[in-house]
Amino acid sequence: MFKRLLYSLLVLTGLMLITALALDRWISWQTAPYVYDEIQDLPYRQVGVVLGTAKYYRTGVINQYYRYRIQGALNAYNSGKVNYLLLSGDNALTSYNEPMTMRKDLIAAGVDPADIVLDYAGFRTLDSIVRTRKVFDTNDFIIITQRFHCERALFIALHMGIQAQCYAVPSPKNMWSVRFREFGARLGALADLFIFKREPRFLGPLVPIPAAHVVSDDNQGYPAVTPEQLLELQKKASAAEKKVTDTP
Repeated sequence: MFKRLLYSLLVLTGLMLITALALDRWISWQTAPYVYDEIQDLPYRQVGVVLGTAKYYRTGVINQYYRYRIQGALNAYNSGKVNYLLLSGDNALTSYNEPMTMRKDLIAAGVDPADIVLDYAGFRTLDSIVRTRKVFDTNDFIIITQRFHCERALFIALHMGIQAQCYAVPSPKNMWSVRFREFGARLGALADLFIFKREPRFLGPLVPIPAAHVVSDDNQGYPAVTPEQLLELQKKASAAEKKVTDTP
Protein backbone atom coordinates (compact mmCIF):
# COMPACT_ATOMS: atom_id res chain seq x y z
CA MET A 1 0.00 0.00 0.00
CA PHE A 2 2.77 2.42 0.96
CA LYS A 3 4.80 1.56 -2.16
CA ARG A 4 1.77 2.12 -4.36
CA LEU A 5 1.11 5.48 -2.75
CA LEU A 6 4.77 6.49 -3.12
CA TYR A 7 4.77 5.40 -6.77
CA SER A 8 1.59 7.39 -7.48
CA LEU A 9 3.11 10.45 -5.79
CA LEU A 10 6.28 10.16 -7.88
CA VAL A 11 4.27 9.80 -11.09
CA LEU A 12 2.12 12.82 -10.19
CA THR A 13 5.21 14.88 -9.36
CA GLY A 14 6.82 13.84 -12.63
CA LEU A 15 3.73 14.81 -14.63
CA MET A 16 3.55 18.16 -12.90
CA LEU A 17 7.23 18.83 -13.61
CA ILE A 18 6.86 17.88 -17.28
CA THR A 19 3.79 20.11 -17.57
CA ALA A 20 5.63 23.02 -15.97
CA LEU A 21 8.61 22.56 -18.31
CA ALA A 22 6.27 22.37 -21.31
CA LEU A 23 4.55 25.62 -20.26
CA ASP A 24 7.94 27.31 -19.85
CA ARG A 25 8.97 26.27 -23.37
CA TRP A 26 5.53 27.28 -24.73
CA ILE A 27 5.99 30.83 -23.46
CA SER A 28 9.41 31.01 -25.14
CA TRP A 29 7.99 29.65 -28.41
CA GLN A 30 4.99 32.00 -28.41
CA THR A 31 7.11 35.11 -27.96
CA ALA A 32 10.17 34.24 -30.09
CA PRO A 33 9.08 36.30 -33.16
CA TYR A 34 8.99 39.48 -31.08
CA VAL A 35 12.44 39.25 -29.46
CA TYR A 36 15.44 41.03 -31.02
CA ASP A 37 19.03 40.41 -29.98
CA GLU A 38 20.71 42.90 -32.34
CA ILE A 39 20.07 46.64 -32.21
CA GLN A 40 20.18 46.95 -36.02
CA ASP A 41 17.28 44.50 -36.35
CA LEU A 42 15.13 46.27 -33.76
CA PRO A 43 12.17 48.11 -35.33
CA TYR A 44 11.55 51.77 -34.54
CA ARG A 45 8.97 52.52 -31.88
CA GLN A 46 8.31 55.78 -30.08
CA VAL A 47 8.65 54.41 -26.54
CA GLY A 48 11.15 52.04 -24.96
CA VAL A 49 10.11 50.53 -21.62
CA VAL A 50 13.06 49.71 -19.35
CA LEU A 51 12.06 47.13 -16.74
CA GLY A 52 13.63 47.97 -13.40
CA THR A 53 15.85 45.97 -11.12
CA ALA A 54 18.15 46.79 -8.21
CA LYS A 55 21.38 48.56 -9.14
CA TYR A 56 23.39 46.81 -6.41
CA TYR A 57 23.33 43.43 -4.73
CA ARG A 58 23.16 43.33 -0.94
CA THR A 59 26.93 42.84 -0.91
CA GLY A 60 27.36 46.24 -2.58
CA VAL A 61 28.48 44.79 -5.91
CA ILE A 62 26.80 46.28 -8.98
CA ASN A 63 24.02 44.19 -10.50
CA GLN A 64 25.08 43.18 -14.02
CA TYR A 65 21.43 42.77 -15.06
CA TYR A 66 20.92 46.44 -14.21
CA ARG A 67 24.08 47.51 -16.05
CA TYR A 68 23.12 45.65 -19.22
CA ARG A 69 19.57 47.11 -19.19
CA ILE A 70 20.88 50.67 -18.84
CA GLN A 71 23.36 50.10 -21.65
CA GLY A 72 20.59 48.57 -23.77
CA ALA A 73 18.38 51.61 -23.14
CA LEU A 74 21.24 53.90 -24.20
CA ASN A 75 21.84 51.85 -27.34
CA ALA A 76 18.17 51.98 -28.33
CA TYR A 77 17.92 55.72 -27.61
CA ASN A 78 21.20 56.79 -29.23
CA SER A 79 20.56 54.71 -32.34
CA GLY A 80 17.18 56.38 -32.83
CA LYS A 81 15.16 53.20 -32.27
CA VAL A 82 13.11 54.93 -29.55
CA ASN A 83 12.36 58.59 -28.79
CA TYR A 84 11.30 58.22 -25.16
CA LEU A 85 12.39 55.95 -22.33
CA LEU A 86 9.71 54.87 -19.84
CA LEU A 87 11.49 53.67 -16.71
CA SER A 88 9.25 51.28 -14.82
CA GLY A 89 10.16 49.89 -11.43
CA ASP A 90 9.56 49.50 -7.73
CA ASN A 91 9.28 52.54 -5.47
CA ALA A 92 7.82 50.86 -2.40
CA LEU A 93 10.42 52.25 0.01
CA THR A 94 11.86 55.75 0.38
CA SER A 95 15.35 54.22 0.36
CA TYR A 96 14.70 52.11 -2.75
CA ASN A 97 13.64 53.82 -5.96
CA GLU A 98 14.38 51.93 -9.18
CA PRO A 99 12.99 54.53 -11.66
CA MET A 100 14.89 57.45 -10.11
CA THR A 101 18.13 55.46 -9.98
CA MET A 102 17.81 54.58 -13.66
CA ARG A 103 16.94 58.19 -14.51
CA LYS A 104 20.07 59.54 -12.82
CA ASP A 105 22.33 57.07 -14.63
CA LEU A 106 20.72 57.69 -18.04
CA ILE A 107 20.94 61.49 -17.68
CA ALA A 108 24.59 61.15 -16.64
CA ALA A 109 25.11 59.13 -19.84
CA GLY A 110 23.65 61.90 -22.01
CA VAL A 111 19.91 61.17 -22.32
CA ASP A 112 17.77 64.32 -22.48
CA PRO A 113 15.69 64.50 -19.24
CA ALA A 114 12.71 65.60 -21.37
CA ASP A 115 12.80 62.19 -23.06
CA ILE A 116 12.53 60.23 -19.81
CA VAL A 117 9.19 59.23 -18.24
CA LEU A 118 8.98 57.56 -14.83
CA ASP A 119 6.59 54.83 -13.73
CA TYR A 120 6.88 54.45 -9.97
CA ALA A 121 4.30 51.65 -9.74
CA GLY A 122 6.02 48.95 -11.78
CA PHE A 123 6.03 46.55 -8.84
CA ARG A 124 5.77 43.48 -11.07
CA THR A 125 6.28 42.79 -14.76
CA LEU A 126 2.51 42.60 -15.22
CA ASP A 127 2.12 46.05 -13.63
CA SER A 128 4.80 47.57 -15.89
CA ILE A 129 3.36 46.17 -19.13
CA VAL A 130 -0.32 46.86 -18.45
CA ARG A 131 0.35 50.35 -17.01
CA THR A 132 2.30 51.27 -20.16
CA ARG A 133 -0.90 50.66 -22.10
CA LYS A 134 -3.57 51.84 -19.67
CA VAL A 135 -1.80 54.71 -17.90
CA PHE A 136 0.77 55.93 -20.41
CA ASP A 137 -1.51 55.35 -23.43
CA THR A 138 1.11 53.45 -25.43
CA ASN A 139 0.08 50.32 -27.28
CA ASP A 140 3.16 49.57 -29.39
CA PHE A 141 6.49 49.80 -27.62
CA ILE A 142 9.91 48.26 -27.14
CA ILE A 143 10.61 46.39 -23.89
CA ILE A 144 14.25 46.47 -22.79
CA THR A 145 15.46 43.64 -20.55
CA GLN A 146 17.16 40.22 -20.67
CA ARG A 147 15.81 37.54 -23.02
CA PHE A 148 14.30 35.32 -20.31
CA HIS A 149 12.47 38.37 -18.94
CA CYS A 150 11.52 39.50 -22.45
CA GLU A 151 9.62 36.28 -23.00
CA ARG A 152 7.51 36.60 -19.86
CA ALA A 153 6.84 40.31 -20.43
CA LEU A 154 5.84 39.71 -24.06
CA PHE A 155 3.59 36.82 -23.08
CA ILE A 156 1.75 39.11 -20.69
CA ALA A 157 1.47 41.76 -23.41
CA LEU A 158 0.14 39.29 -25.99
CA HIS A 159 -2.43 37.93 -23.54
CA MET A 160 -3.60 41.47 -22.78
CA GLY A 161 -3.88 42.40 -26.46
CA ILE A 162 -0.93 44.79 -26.22
CA GLN A 163 1.48 45.19 -29.13
CA ALA A 164 5.12 45.04 -28.07
CA GLN A 165 8.56 43.90 -29.10
CA CYS A 166 11.59 43.30 -26.90
CA TYR A 167 15.24 44.22 -27.17
CA ALA A 168 17.04 41.35 -25.44
CA VAL A 169 20.15 42.72 -23.75
CA PRO A 170 22.97 40.40 -22.60
CA SER A 171 22.77 38.33 -19.43
CA PRO A 172 25.58 37.59 -16.98
CA LYS A 173 27.25 34.22 -17.55
CA ASN A 174 26.32 32.52 -14.26
CA MET A 175 22.57 33.04 -14.25
CA TRP A 176 21.30 29.57 -13.33
CA SER A 177 19.76 30.70 -10.05
CA VAL A 178 17.99 33.59 -11.79
CA ARG A 179 16.76 31.31 -14.56
CA PHE A 180 15.43 28.89 -11.94
CA ARG A 181 13.50 31.75 -10.28
CA GLU A 182 12.21 32.75 -13.71
CA PHE A 183 10.79 29.25 -14.09
CA GLY A 184 8.63 29.89 -11.02
CA ALA A 185 7.83 33.44 -12.12
CA ARG A 186 6.42 32.13 -15.39
CA LEU A 187 4.12 29.74 -13.59
CA GLY A 188 3.05 32.65 -11.39
CA ALA A 189 2.37 34.79 -14.45
CA LEU A 190 0.21 32.05 -15.98
CA ALA A 191 -1.77 31.81 -12.74
CA ASP A 192 -2.18 35.61 -12.64
CA LEU A 193 -3.43 35.74 -16.23
CA PHE A 194 -5.59 32.64 -16.52
CA ILE A 195 -6.74 31.89 -12.96
CA PHE A 196 -6.68 35.04 -10.83
CA LYS A 197 -7.19 37.54 -13.73
CA ARG A 198 -4.96 40.01 -11.91
CA GLU A 199 -4.69 43.69 -12.82
CA PRO A 200 -1.94 46.15 -11.80
CA ARG A 201 -1.91 47.14 -8.14
CA PHE A 202 -2.35 50.79 -9.13
CA LEU A 203 -3.63 52.38 -12.33
CA GLY A 204 -4.42 56.05 -11.81
CA PRO A 205 -5.16 58.87 -14.30
CA LEU A 206 -4.13 58.76 -17.95
CA VAL A 207 -0.67 60.26 -18.57
CA PRO A 208 -0.03 60.00 -22.33
CA ILE A 209 3.55 60.06 -23.51
CA PRO A 210 3.93 62.77 -26.21
CA ALA A 211 2.99 61.40 -29.62
CA ALA A 212 5.07 61.77 -32.76
CA HIS A 213 3.70 64.08 -35.46
CA VAL A 214 3.37 62.32 -38.79
CA VAL A 215 3.90 64.71 -41.72
CA SER A 216 2.87 63.58 -45.19
CA ASP A 217 5.23 63.98 -48.16
CA ASP A 218 2.96 66.51 -49.90
CA ASN A 219 2.58 68.64 -46.78
CA GLN A 220 3.41 72.34 -47.07
CA GLY A 221 7.09 72.82 -46.26
CA TYR A 222 7.06 76.52 -45.30
CA PRO A 223 5.56 78.20 -43.46
CA ALA A 224 4.76 75.27 -41.17
CA VAL A 225 3.34 74.99 -37.69
CA THR A 226 3.01 72.05 -35.33
CA PRO A 227 -0.47 70.83 -34.33
CA GLU A 228 0.03 72.45 -30.91
CA GLN A 229 0.89 75.81 -32.46
CA LEU A 230 -2.09 75.55 -34.81
CA LEU A 231 -4.41 74.89 -31.86
CA GLU A 232 -2.97 77.90 -30.03
CA LEU A 233 -3.45 80.12 -33.08
CA GLN A 234 -7.06 78.95 -33.42
CA LYS A 235 -7.68 79.78 -29.75
CA LYS A 236 -6.20 83.27 -30.17
CA ALA A 237 -8.26 83.87 -33.33
CA SER A 238 -11.45 82.77 -31.58
CA ALA A 239 -10.69 85.01 -28.60
CA ALA A 240 -10.01 88.00 -30.86
CA GLU A 241 -13.21 87.38 -32.83
CA LYS A 242 -15.21 87.13 -29.58
CA LYS A 243 -13.67 90.37 -28.34
CA VAL A 244 -14.67 92.19 -31.55
CA THR A 245 -18.19 90.78 -31.35
CA ASP A 246 -18.61 91.85 -27.71
CA THR A 247 -17.36 95.40 -28.38
CA PRO A 248 -20.37 97.86 -28.38
